[in-house]
This record gives sequence, structure tokens and C-alpha cells, in this order.
Amino acid sequence: MPRTQPLPLALFLSAMLAGAAQATPAFEQVRRDYRPSDVEVLDRDGDPLQRLRIDSTARRGRWTTLPEISSALRTAMVLSEDRRFYEHSGVDWRAVSAAAWGNLWNTRTRGASTITMQLAGLLDEDLRRGSGGRDLAQKFGQTLAAQRLERHWRKDQILEAYLNTVPFRGELVGIDALSRTLFGKAPHGLDAREAAVAAALVRAPNAKPALVAQRACEVLRAMEPGARPDCAALDMFASAALQRRAFEPSEGIAPHLARRALKEAAPSTTDDGPIRTTLRAPLQRFALTALQRHLRELRGRNVEDGALVVLDNASGEVLAWVGSSGVLSRAAEVDGVLAPRQPGSTLKPFLYAQAIAERRLTAASLLDDSSAQISTAGGLYIPQNYDRQFKGLVSVRTALAASLNVPAVRTLVMVSPDAFARQLRATGLALGQNGDYYGYSLALGSAEVSLLGLANAYRTMANGGRFGEPRFLPAREPPPRPSAKEDRGIGPAIDPRAAFIVGDILSDANARARTFGLDSVLGTRFWSAVKTGTSKDMRDNWAVGWSARYTVGVWVGNASGAPMWDVSGTSGAAPVWAELMGFLHRREASRAPAPPPGLVRRRVRFGDELEAARDEWFIAGTEQALFELPAAARTEAAPRITAPADGTIIALDPDIPPRHQRVRFEAEGRNLHWHIDGKPFAQGASAQWLPWPGRHVVELVDAHGKVVDHVRLEVRGAGIKRAAR
Repeated sequence: MPRTQPLPLALFLSAMLAGAAQATPAFEQVRRDYRPSDVEVLDRDGDPLQRLRIDSTARRGRWTTLPEISSALRTAMVLSEDRRFYEHSGVDWRAVSAAAWGNLWNTRTRGASTITMQLAGLLDEDLRRGSGGRDLAQKFGQTLAAQRLERHWRKDQILEAYLNTVPFRGELVGIDALSRTLFGKAPHGLDAREAAVAAALVRAPNAKPALVAQRACEVLRAMEPGARPDCAALDMFASAALQRRAFEPSEGIAPHLARRALKEAAPSTTDDGPIRTTLRAPLQRFALTALQRHLRELRGRNVEDGALVVLDNASGEVLAWVGSSGVLSRAAEVDGVLAPRQPGSTLKPFLYAQAIAERRLTAASLLDDSSAQISTAGGLYIPQNYDRQFKGLVSVRTALAASLNVPAVRTLVMVSPDAFARQLRATGLALGQNGDYYGYSLALGSAEVSLLGLANAYRTMANGGRFGEPRFLPAREPPPRPSAKEDRGIGPAIDPRAAFIVGDILSDANARARTFGLDSVLGTRFWSAVKTGTSKDMRDNWAVGWSARYTVGVWVGNASGAPMWDVSGTSGAAPVWAELMGFLHRREASRAPAPPPGLVRRRVRFGDELEAARDEWFIAGTEQALFELPAAARTEAAPRITAPADGTIIALDPDIPPRHQRVRFEAEGRNLHWHIDGKPFAQGASAQWLPWPGRHVVELVDAHGKVVDHVRLEVRGAGIKRAAR
């Protein structure tokens, strides 16, 4: 009798099929190798924070055990795909015979592929169905693999693995992805109608909704014999379900932190399942809600973005990380926790801490808050206070707590920009340039820093000057000692005595009253130290501070860099900071820290009643009882012109209306009069002048008609443009 195929090919085919059958994996291995297309990011207690998609080739949910899948779905799948699933041993020979007989007579019959055979094809790449179907060798291999599966796996394991790996529609693989995408629920909640649609999709994954509904109606009849399902309603239901995309690519309350954690987590962490972080889910949820609520209250002031971070002082663990306002932002993908921004006055505490540590100043030292012109390589630097007003002589305590700009710049002149830049780097703030690049504007926050870096620098202050890196992933080994820098012989980033004094100042409600009032939102019912800051042109607003256990940093602004409208230090970030601090300490006390060694407390008085007498902290050896100006300095200064400077050149723009080109004159003294080119012009300590091309002499005249000061100006330009006729 002739052979139907050559002997060598038959032997090769048998050997290949035997090898494929021997390679059938164990159930535990299949489940262990299963990888969802998404990764879950969890908080410190295992509560979900965010789900991120990491595989764009297919959409797979988590592995779902059989008890977690509704009985309706299990029934529908067996009735639809393999009615004798619990009777056969991998191959339904009755179905095979019926299929062969149907093919012989060209009649339509149900397919002979069992659930076990389908699973075998899903588990083995060599047996997977191609676009043209399986060839004869694949069919034989699938049959042998199915029989081997039945010998080594239980029926419940086969059905569980099948429901987790079977493709349903488009990119959807497995019952979890299907249930959450089309029905917006977990697999255990699927009812009979949803189960019928799911089962129908296995047979025809890419069929039109009408065909899916027709097939689902047949499944429903099989599930409920004698019942009459409403197939028209099922058609509408299937059409709606197949258009739904409830399973978003990413969802949760910490998208920016989740992406960062995914990037920095060890590969073995993501391979083994979810990524655990140091965050607290309840705190993260509250922080996001508080930020969004406050930004909604600021509608109409051109502010849409915000960010915040909460750190544990002792461990450096990140407890909350909100990178943006989410739905309120047109740039929600930008992570405001890491984006570099100008920090404004929030750098002042580090400047005063450095000056105190270097014994250049004490908390009671007097600084002059008056108009100042500081010569620089680029010209005159003329700092201004936020309210454009000067307070005169003030103590360091008042200057820092009330956030006065001119005293801060005078302090930086003592310290030097380059030395201050080194101090900031010691606290972990990565400045892009050296101190000389920023110049004296560094005292007012002209360098760019991140919110995370700034908050951690404040945490350094909270820890008595000891620096430590923040972290948002659980430590794999015991944390280092409090100050790694001390271990390397470098010492603390900030003198602990100066850090304590600055913290005491920033917690002093009376000291900040000159600017913020006594009922400021910055005041808390527990001990806390806080500083606000606003960058140039009101583009960024900050509030950063600490309690005994936590450091909280908040930024409010626009990711685009657009300026806000009328948003101050206490109306921007500060209310969110205060709300977060209140939430953290709703059941937890916060007490003032104990002073470190090397500090003394003394009663101080101020000459001319500049400030009320008080008890003040000093580094030992710098204390004194009375603070006043020397007698020579107390003599009333001679009247002088403080602005503009002598030799100023003013360029006119003929296209700008005259009212926008007036020059402001300022002077110090009493009963003053202004003359221009010998003619009386105005009186008082300040005046505005409409400039005119040419060289001019501006004179300051006292009450007796004597010229006490003068400056020369040159105005260049073609004069004010006349209105068109």
C-alpha cells in the first residue's frame, strides 16, 4: 500500500510534535510568567496610588483567579466554546467527528477546538494560529499538547489560565482587561448579559456589534433554557459596550510620582508585580483635593497650576507628591515637584543662617530697610520691597519674618553671592550657575530650584542642619545615620545653632506681623516654621515650612511661566500649606525643638524704641543687651537724591504713550523741593517727571532754598510721538 507522505517527513513531524508536547509548562509557571500590560504603584501600606501602562502591544489586566470570576461568565464560556469541557480529556472526539462529517457534506457545524486545545495554542508560539489558520502539523501538535495539559493540570487551572490569556477584541487580552474596558467593572461583577457578550467575542473578536449581539443572544438561550432573551435590547447593549473605553491608559492620584517610581525602581521590582512607595494614600488624596479646591477659588487670577510635596523629617521619605493640578491644567504632564522655578524669598532663611553662623549678624542685629543702590559689574542694582515701601531700621528677626528685600540684599553684600551659592549647594540645591552669575539678586531667589530640592533644604533646617537625600521608594537596607556628610568629615550643611535661630524666627507670628498681620494664614495652632516667596513678575508663589515631624512645600503658578494676577504670599500657596499642616497634625502634636548646645538666651533692648524689648537667642559669644546705631549714625543724614543715579541716560520710545514713560525721582530728607534746569518742578520726597530730549540737571532744594544735592540726566529720543491726524 503506498504511503501518503515520505517516511523521513513523517518521522520529523513526529519528533517535532513530541518535543512540543514535552515542552508544556506547569500551571504555576504560566501564572508566574504572566505580565499585566499595566503596573500598579502602591503606597506604603499597599493601597493603590496609580496604574501605569508599560506594554503597548496588548492590554492585559491583572491575573484573575477562578473564584474571582463570576459564575455567569464561567458558564457562558463553557457553553459557548466547549460544552463537554468537564467530560473530555483535552480533545472532544465527538465534536471532531461532527466537524469532519459536516466538512464532508459541506454543512455548518460547531468547531471542534476545545478550551484546552485553545489554551495549548495560546501557550506555545509554534502552535499559535496564523492569519491563514493552523496547518496540519500545528493541529496535531495542538491535540497532543492539550492531552498533556489535561494529564498535568486540573480543569479549574485550565479554565483559569484560558480566561486570563484568551484574546477578546482588538488589543484586549484576558477577562480582567475586557471587563474593565467594556463594562467598567471587575470580572466578579459580570452578569449573564455581559457574560454572553464576552463569550461571543471569543468566537468573533473583531465582528461587527450586530453579529456579536446575535451570537450573545444564542449564548443567553443556552444559559437560560426556556427563557426568551430580548435580543433587540442586547443588540443596543452590545453596541454601547463595544464603543466604551473605561479602562484608561493611566488612572490614579499620583501620576508623576508613579512615572518617577517606575523609572527608578529596580527591574526585579516591576517584574515581581506592583511598585511600593513611601507615600500615604489618604494624605495624597487629601493633598490633591486641597490643591485643586484652592486653585478653583483662584479662578480669575490667571493661575491654573500647582504642586506640593510632603517629607518626613527624620527619614526623608516622601509622604505626598502632587505634580500638577491635573484636570485644571493645560500642562498636566509637567511635574511641578521637579520643574526648576525661581524660589523668590524662600532662599532668605539660608542666607540669614549663614550670616548668623559666620557671626556677621545676630537675630537682634539692626539692618537698614531703605532705598539702596549697589554697584555691580552690570550697573546699579536697586532692590525694592514687595510693597514698594521701606520700614527703616529693623532687626534681623523682623527682616526675615516680614520678608523684607533690602535688608536681605545688604546681608548678601556681607556674605558674598559666591559664598551663599556654596551654602545653598550644601543643602542639596543644585544651582545652574555660580554665585557671581546671579549677583545680589540671589538673595531674592533669582536662581532656579525644584520644589523637591527646596523642601528638602528646609528639611535640612528642620533637622538642625543635617542634610539627607529624600526618597520615595522603600529602603532596601537600614537608613544611614542622620548626617552622612558628618561621617565623611564635612560637617553639617548648616550650623545647628543658626538653623535653630532661623526656625525660631520663622515660627514667630509677632515678628512677621509687620508684613503679614497677626491673623495670617501662616499661623498654626501648633509649632511650625514657614516662609513664603514670590518670584519676579509674580510667576511663582511658594510656601515652605516644617513642624516637629514634617516638611511641606507648595508651589502655585502656571507651567507656561505666565504671570499670575494679584496673588500674594498669603493668598497663593500659603492656604494650601496651612491646610496640609492642619491635616497632618489633626491628631498629632508638634512642639518647638530643644535648643542645641552653644546657644544662650538674653534680654535685649533697642535704642530709640525701634522695636519692643524681648528675649533673644544668640550663639554664645555674640550676645549683647542693647542694639542701637552709633551716635554718628543717629545724627540725621543730609538730604540726598536716591534715584535716579547721577549720569543716568534715559531713552524715549516715541510709540509708547507719555504717561507710561515718566521718570520717578526719590530722595531722603524733609521739606524738600525739586528743580529741573533751575526751575521749580515739584516738592516732597518723591516726584514724577515727563522726560524731554536733552541734558538736564535735577536739583534737590531744602526748606531754606539751598541746593543740597543734584544729578545730571540725559534723555535721548525724538520726543513724544504726536497723535495722527
